[in-house]
Amino acid sequence: MLYTVGEMARFLNVSASTLRYYDKEGLLPFVERSNSGIRMFSDKDYEWLKIIECLKKSGLSIKEIRSYIDMTKRGDDSLEERLQLFEERKKM
Repeated sequence: MLYTVGEMARFLNVSASTLRYYDKEGLLPFVERSNSGIRMFSDKDYEWLKIIECLKKSGLSIKEIRSYIDMTKRGDDSLEERLQLFEERKKM
């Protein structure tokens, strides 16, 4: 099922502008767009957004979250690198 920015924002209890910002910052690389350019969020995007929420709560910056997402795209090869990201954050 697909959801608009407003619908997804309500599900997550965030503003629509927050989701647009995340998309602009490269945190939502898989969000589809309709023929008219409207963002259409899927259930998988919802899962990513919940992960982003957890990463933010852990203290990661937007830049670090983007880096984490890029690492996950590389698959299991980046597991050690992802662990290091959290270990560095824990030291702060």
